[in-house]
Amino acid sequence: MKNKNNEMENETNMEYNTSLPHLIIPEYGRNIQKMIDFAISVKNRDERNSVAKAIINVMGQLNPHLRDVPDFKHKLWDHLFIISDFKLDVDSPYPMPTRETFISKPEKLNYPKDDIRYKHFGKLIEEIIAKAKEYKEGEERDFLVQTIANHLKKSYLLWNRDSVEDELIVENLKELSKGKLKLADNAKLSDTNEILARNKASKPSTNPTNNKKKDFKRKRFKK
Repeated sequence: MKNKNNEMENETNMEYNTSLPHLIIPEYGRNIQKMIDFAISVKNRDERNSVAKAIINVMGQLNPHLRDVPDFKHKLWDHLFIISDFKLDVDSPYPMPTRETFISKPEKLNYPKDDIRYKHFGKLIEEIIAKAKEYKEGEERDFLVQTIANHLKKSYLLWNRDSVEDELIVENLKELSKGKLKLADNAKLSDTNEILARNKASKPSTNPTNNKKKDFKRKRFKK
């Protein structure tokens, strides 16, 4: 009977996670939360500051991966206050965060409202074309215009069809530049087949066996 009573008494003294207070940041564990609860109860401020610093050191040892994070110490102090439910009054080397800091929603981002004439060319190329229009007539401008036209052709073939006439690219360039940029008479665009071959080669293989063969060949050539 005595053994049964002891077993029943032990069961009643056991702590179950379901009956314990909620862990605010579970990654630190219950012992850290208990330490912080103790720190809150310390009445002497100097002693409370010492306890808080000791807890910060333990938190850092438990999470060494945070040392690679910018403002590592700052994050630890923020976590300390969060786990204390913002009840811990100590002298932190950083501004103490408030509950509102984590409750408030971030400001809505303003997305660009500018319309992109050809989405497969992107917005950046329009800015490059605008800059190219400022160049004076000459070899440098001709080379830049040809480079832009080749980029337009590559982008077109990457996102659209398997072939494109150079005349269409010239027309697109004329439209995007509002008639200000024109290819030189002797300028030639990159060959369509060469562009398609490069695009195909740059795409990763969907067959894992092919990828393994490529890795094996690379290792052989490295040796």
